[in-house]
Amino acid sequence: MITNKSLDLFENSLVLSRNVNKQYDSSFAVEGAKIGSTLRIRLPDRATVTAGAALQVQDDNEQYTTLSVSNQAHIGVSFTTAELALSLDDFAERVLKPRVSQLAAYVDADVANSYKDIYGTVGTPGTTPGTSLVLLQGQQLLNEGAVSNSNRYATVSPAANAGLVEGLKGLFNPGDTVSRQFKSGLMGTGVLGYDEINMSQSIKMHTTGTRAGAHTITTTVSTQGSTTIAVTGAGTETVTDGDVFTVAGVYAVNPQTRESTGSLQQFVVTTAATATGGAYTLTVSPAMYTAGQALATIDAFPQSGAVVTWVGTASTQYPQNLIYQKDAITLATADLLLPRGVDMASRKVHNGISMRIVRQYDINNDRMPCRIDVLYGYSVIRPAAAVRLWG
Repeated sequence: MITNKSLDLFENSLVLSRNVNKQYDSSFAVEGAKIGSTLRIRLPDRATVTAGAALQVQDDNEQYTTLSVSNQAHIGVSFTTAELALSLDDFAERVLKPRVSQLAAYVDADVANSYKDIYGTVGTPGTTPGTSLVLLQGQQLLNEGAVSNSNRYATVSPAANAGLVEGLKGLFNPGDTVSRQFKSGLMGTGVLGYDEINMSQSIKMHTTGTRAGAHTITTTVSTQGSTTIAVTGAGTETVTDGDVFTVAGVYAVNPQTRESTGSLQQFVVTTAATATGGAYTLTVSPAMYTAGQALATIDAFPQSGAVVTWVGTASTQYPQNLIYQKDAITLATADLLLPRGVDMASRKVHNGISMRIVRQYDINNDRMPCRIDVLYGYSVIRPAAAVRLWG
């Protein structure tokens, strides 16, 4: 009963992680998972259409990514036998809820680091979102990426939530939507094409690198699937993982038609770098495939001398609100080993989340120290299905 209640409290306390794809690996259910265990996740196949009557057979182009279940988080709680004698609801409210909600917030904050792998961004860095336009621009990027219209969500910071509720409170909204916003102070559900817009204190702040001044491409990219770009740099300037930039003349393409969307392709730096010899060699996402390729992401390769434009001012912190379709981010949990020789060891799985509780008895103090654990990993498996909303 305690384990079931704890898992219920944990699920209900999640905000960002509540609406992502949650996968549970039952292969670890017998012996227990180990930190570092990996899951193999299949990505959608992509192929090009051939015009005319002649058959052109294309090889299967299945793609996979791996997700490491490498994070074990727990919170400890100690209660007396007298507290255990309370009704389950009283025990949960007084003893479990304060701790389990902190565990959920910790996992949520960890998953919020997913922003570093998302290259699509909207909004104005340094300006708190407060209009319908930024939310619609987020939808635009998802639409240009041919992302499913269902299960779209946005998780924003307290400041962004306040700005959006104020800015959209009377904008031709249905009466019941406005009423819910007024009563709760939250954007709520069914707004501008989003199933839910929620608020989380776990939204991350991104600090941009020290890169300053004009930057250009130093070497023309020419290899399909390349993930590195050489960019001019001076002294010991830095670029941090999560920094975003565009390259003049390099436009994003629709993944279905392989035609330019008319929007410059945004690239995210996936590994921090420091300038040496007047240049950075940046590892970026997405991989660069030109139009005509099954995996096309850009209409043309970055050319030497092309101007690089960074999003945001150097050495500045910005909130990274998230817009995402459910399958963009995956949170995977696995079973932990149930130890023997303890007062109680229990494990439950619900809605793709596995939780373990281990309890012991302290005869000297008539207390029951207890630990509540989750073993999890997360990954942005479909970055085109998510967007960062700068604050």
